[in-house]
Amino acid sequence: MADDPHALFEAWFAEARDSEPNDPEAMALATADAGGRPSVRMVLLKGHDERGFAFYTNCESSKGEEIAANPRAALLFHWKSLRRQVRIEGTIMPVSDAEADSYFATRSRDARIGAWASDQSRPLESRVLFEARYEQLVAEFEGKEVGRPLYWRGYRVEPTRIEFWTDRPHRLHERRLFTRGSGGWEESLLYP
Repeated sequence: MADDPHALFEAWFAEARDSEPNDPEAMALATADAGGRPSVRMVLLKGHDERGFAFYTNCESSKGEEIAANPRAALLFHWKSLRRQVRIEGTIMPVSDAEADSYFATRSRDARIGAWASDQSRPLESRVLFEARYEQLVAEFEGKEVGRPLYWRGYRVEPTRIEFWTDRPHRLHERRLFTRGSGGWEESLLYP
């Protein structure tokens, strides 16, 4: 066995980009607060390499607060068209400011303004107020560069476990588990 899990992920991800009809980069992100209360939501993978799997968000959001209190997470990719899943567990580290700035600059202008307009996860009195706030910021940024707010950043899940799950007939699924130890990645199989 002994494949590199990052190379295997890249191969599977390439296949998903070709076959998955919507958002092959969508992943469930599970976090927990300091008391261990879990929470899960969908986010988009915005980069991956041997360091881990990156996504971006408002660090003052619920997920940002949970990450600050308990910097461990689990990710799940489910590519239904391929009948595959990838499960990832690890620690969360912030990406560098330079990486966050670089990614933020690739977002559409409207999405960058939206990051300024949203107090993500906070109570919203009305949709009308939010849309008015957005339009006010559109006017304020007219003719100006829309830089990254300080509360908007990236995170990288540095994996300690990566499991590749493949659907098989009769529910005899294949599960390949990679666990990172002091000597690198070790591979094993799990019963379905």
